[in-house]
Amino acid sequence: MNCGPILARLRKEKGYTQAEVAGYISRISEKPCSFKVISHWETGVSSPSVEQFLILCEFYEVRDIQGTFRNAYAQHSDLSRLNALGKNRVEEYISMLQGSPLFVESSPVNHDEQAHTYNLIRLYDISVSAGVGSFLDSENYIEIEADETVPRGADFAVRVSGDSMEPRFSDGQIIFIKEQKALDVGEIGIFSLNGDSYVKKLGRGELVSLNPIYEPIAISEFDFLHIFGKVVG
Repeated sequence: MNCGPILARLRKEKGYTQAEVAGYISRISEKPCSFKVISHWETGVSSPSVEQFLILCEFYEVRDIQGTFRNAYAQHSDLSRLNALGKNRVEEYISMLQGSPLFVESSPVNHDEQAHTYNLIRLYDISVSAGVGSFLDSENYIEIEADETVPRGADFAVRVSGDSMEPRFSDGQIIFIKEQKALDVGEIGIFSLNGDSYVKKLGRGELVSLNPIYEPIAISEFDFLHIFGKVVG
């Protein structure tokens, strides 16, 4: 039986990304897992092992595995009259029948589910304000699922380092960036100033922190300023 759509539904109901699920499985299981593997499970390209399946059920807090993935008892109310051996035999028959296209109805294409397929977005493994201004030329990134929580138009993501942009952005928070070479005064973006990277608000001749305890960073005519993009979320 293809349990991929059910796994996808359970993940989305819990609010997890594929990368988060893969990270959890990798911590619990001896076999590492990636978000691509999760995607393959959910689309039916491959299936999780018994260990991985049980870890998923635990992570998604599935208490009734049979009812969730096969709905056997709901569809066959008279199963309650069978003993354990009889129920196991019915399960064996169900598995055999579902393995043959002769006894399985073809599923109609769900256009709503197709509309919710997600792209991937780069999350750079270098925090802005960390003193490295060329991180967009780096290969130090992972690709994460750009689900409905990612702002429309975002091209990549980075992590904030420090508290200079509080209360809007906190230390360690992931922010999403739209690549563009210019910003208007008052807009928040990702900058490289003389080789150091920052997330700041663009002022008139200066980069401004939202946290008032930090002084603005002046930009002189001799400084090299590069704009990577605008913060969109």
